Parts: sequence; C-alpha cells; structure tokens
Amino acid sequence: MAFHVEGLIAIIVFYLLILLVGIWAAWRTKNSGSAEERSEAIIVGGRDIGLLVGGFTMTATWVGGGYINGTAEAVYVPDYGLAWAQAPIGYSLSLILGGLFFAKPMRSKGYVTMLDPFQQIYGKRMGGLLFIPALMGEMFWAAAIFSALGATISVIIDVDVRASVIVSALIATLYTLVGGLYSVAYTDVVQLFCIFVGLWISVPFALSHPAVSDIGFTAVHAKYQEPWLGTIESFEVYSWLDSFLLLMLGGIPWQAYFQRVLSSSSATYAQVLSFLAAFGCLVMALPAILIGAIGASTGKFLAASPQVPHTSSPILVHLCIVHMHSCQQWISTNVHASDKEIVWVMRITVFVFGASATAMALLTKTVYGLWYLSSDLVYIIIFPQLLCVLFVKGTNTYGAVAGYVSGLFLRITGGEPYLYLQPLIFYPGYYPDKNGIYNQRFPFKTLAMVTSFLANIGISYLAKYLFESGSLPPKLDLFDAVVARHSEENMDKTILVRNENIKLDELAPVKPRQSITLSSTFTNKEAFLNIDSSPEGSGTEDNLQ
Repeated sequence: MAFHVEGLIAIIVFYLLILLVGIWAAWRTKNSGSAEERSEAIIVGGRDIGLLVGGFTMTATWVGGGYINGTAEAVYVPDYGLAWAQAPIGYSLSLILGGLFFAKPMRSKGYVTMLDPFQQIYGKRMGGLLFIPALMGEMFWAAAIFSALGATISVIIDVDVRASVIVSALIATLYTLVGGLYSVAYTDVVQLFCIFVGLWISVPFALSHPAVSDIGFTAVHAKYQEPWLGTIESFEVYSWLDSFLLLMLGGIPWQAYFQRVLSSSSATYAQVLSFLAAFGCLVMALPAILIGAIGASTGKFLAASPQVPHTSSPILVHLCIVHMHSCQQWISTNVHASDKEIVWVMRITVFVFGASATAMALLTKTVYGLWYLSSDLVYIIIFPQLLCVLFVKGTNTYGAVAGYVSGLFLRITGGEPYLYLQPLIFYPGYYPDKNGIYNQRFPFKTLAMVTSFLANIGISYLAKYLFESGSLPPKLDLFDAVVARHSEENMDKTILVRNENIKLDELAPVKPRQSITLSSTFTNKEAFLNIDSSPEGSGTEDNLQ
C-alpha cells in the first residue's frame, strides 16, 4: 500500500483548520468579559449557543469516529450484522428521552455540570464517587474515537497505527484545551460537515467498484460471509434487549450531552436541540451502515493488501482498505476529530485523560467493544442515581452509596469478555467464547441498574425513618445526610427538632440553597414558627422540649 501524498496533505489541512478554529474560540472566550463570564463561556459557552451550531454540536455528542466506525464494524462483523448495530437507534432514542424528561429540569435549575445535582443533594464525597464511572465512560469513548481515527489515518497515509493514534490524540487534546466549549462546539461543525460530505461522496464510488457484490443480494444471502442484515436468535433476545437499553438509557447521563443542554439559552431550546440531534444521529448513521454492508460484500483480496498495520483491529483496517480501494484516491480521505468536553482550567487532567485513552486505543482490537463499554458503568451506576436525584424526592447519601455499591458489585461479578474478565456469578444461559471467557445471555446489566435504583430508594427511606424516629442517634449520621447536625455545608434535609438531645447552639449555620426556603427544610414547621416568633430567642429550648 503506497504512501498517499494527497491523503497526508488533506489531513494536515484538516488539523490546521481545527486548530485555527480552536484558537479563534479561545480568543472569543478570552474577550467575553469578566473572569466569571469567561469561566461560564469556557464551561457552558456563555449559555448562548445558536441553533445551527447548537444542532451540530448536540449531534456530535455521539457522532464521531467511534460512532461511524463502530456502526460500520457492527454491520460488517458476521456474528452481528445490521440487527446488532444498535447505536443509531439507541442513541437517537436517548437524545429524545433526554429532551423529554431530563433537559428541562437540569437547564431550568441553572446547573453548570451534570454532577452538580449530585453534589447538592448527596454531598461532595458522593459527587466525587459518581465522577469515577462518568470519567471511565468518557475515557472508553475517547479510546474508541482514537482507535477508529488511528486505523483510518494509518491506511490513508501508510504510517504505523500507533503513531497515528498518538499524533491524533495530541492534536485533539490541544484543540480542546485551548478553547473550552466554544472550541468543541465550532470544531463540531467542521467535523460533522467533513464526515457527512466525505462519506456520502465516497459511498457511490465504493458501491460501483467491481470487487463489490450487490449489497441487496449479500444482505440476505451468504457469499463472502454471513448476510450483513444479521439475525437475532430466540436465545439472544434478552441479551439484545440488555445491550439496547444500555445504549438508550446509558446514553443520557453524560457530561458531553448535558454540557450542550446547559449551554442552551433556555430549557425549551435545549429540548429542541435534543430532538434535532436525534434526527442527525440517524442521518449520519446511514453512510456508515452502507460502508459496513460494502465491506461484507467485498472479496477477500483487499484484506491481503500489503503493509496492513497488524497492531490495529483487522476489521477496522479491512473497512478502511475497502474505502481506499473502492473510491477515487482524491475522494477517499475522510478524517474525524475528537469531541471531548474538557475545560482549560483542568490542563493536567486533560493530558492524563488523553494519555489513558490513547493507551486503551493502542491496546484494543475493537471499536465496537469500546463503544459498549463507554456506556456500561454510566448505565448501571449514574443513570439510576440521576433518576433518583431529579425525580425521587427524599433520597439521600446513604441510598446513593447503597445503589452505587450494589450496582457496581453486580456488574463486576457478571464478567466482561472485552476485558477478558471471567464472571463470578453465572446467570442462566451463560456460554464460553473462543477465548474461554464466559458470556452472559441473561440481561444482568439491566438487573444491576434496576437493583441500584431500588437500593437507592429503599436505603434512603430506611435511613430517613431511623433517624427521624429516634431509633438511631444523630451522631451516627456520618454522612450528614439526614440530621445535618454536624454539617458545615448547606442544610436541605430533615432536622430532628423533636429530639430532646438537640440544642440550638449545636446546629450548624443554615444557608438555604437556591430556590429552597429555610422553613421548607424543617419537617416540624410548628416548632420552627415558635422559634422564629420568640422574642430574642427566649424560650426556644422550652419550645423544643
């Protein structure tokens, strides 16, 4: 496979364009006003992202190298096919559900990040714990993007895939670093335009290549491999549903999505952008599906091309080679930029994150696997916590911890073939794969998510009852989640005003939160009114007793 000068020039031009857009975004952010206004501009784009840019950047929440290559890979793989390419429908539905139920409460309360409601209700420690699965999801997603991008560039300009992954990661980290959300949003416009135009122009050339059989015939008939439409056997239905729910519901609680929501000028605007992005995801998936079908309908001679980078996924490389050989050379250069939501004030974290994702991209052999892993812990841990913190009044830190631990336990003990992790709990229908790793057909991921959700609610109300009834003394409220007696933070939970052991001088100073009034934080409002109406605080201890 010869070195392609045109491909190298196109990639250099593309990256220069991305960097220039990032620098322009950084300049715009720097001149956006006061320090506080600049901080808001970096994190949430000053909450003034327009309809056009907003639609592009909301669509780019999911559409990137991982989405395009992963969809094509799923269609191409004989054991999967189109029936198992769940991301286009799953992520589109996640955007619709996010717009219907989650965008409005998050945007109307003026949050800055997805973790804000967790820190407000469950405390900073719990917010820190929930940051871990959120970070892991973003890292797997970035690794999928870098892996896809590295395989594509290694084929286009004939360089080692490891070098292309590292260079791509450095450039993506740099442009995200310098411009904050403005950089991400405006480079999304460039990215999606290049993906859309490049793929749709290349598809007709690929379809007309003599090595490509009729994709209508290979959709339902075996020629070079199994039909690319794929099948779902009766014993695979529950596993298919488990994976589909993971993408649909696990595609909601992402900082990448909520950063776009929170950057919108209003809650209604955020909902509209979500619906537009759902349509955009479906449209962008169509050429990827066709490319996967073309790969499944192409003779094996392409896979034997010289200088194939063996360190990358053979499936990815085969698809890229199909693209190269089936299209005119000038039209086959198609690159994708990363879309990570990282602010410039976290520079050290940016480089650590980028290095870790790059390492995953170098070690992985499948974008499709990274694709699912990115939504795994997000679906099992963060999604039920988000449901509780937004829609279940009365949950607290004790329930959040119980839900976190139970969900994580059931997920880890269920095993993970992509990470070669053997299960500790064998559910009905398990079977070994070619590597000797046992796979689960039982929908244990959904079981873990539901268990996490119910554990949060159950333990929260149990803890609330035990402390409010006096069955447990206030000093045992180690998380300051119910009594708030020893807390120096904001108090928005029940205070045991009827407990004889509490004295007013032991209570922490009260600082009401946002729209919550001070009197609404007390269960015993009569006691509060008596305290408030007593002259100069006289007789307050008698009122409590």
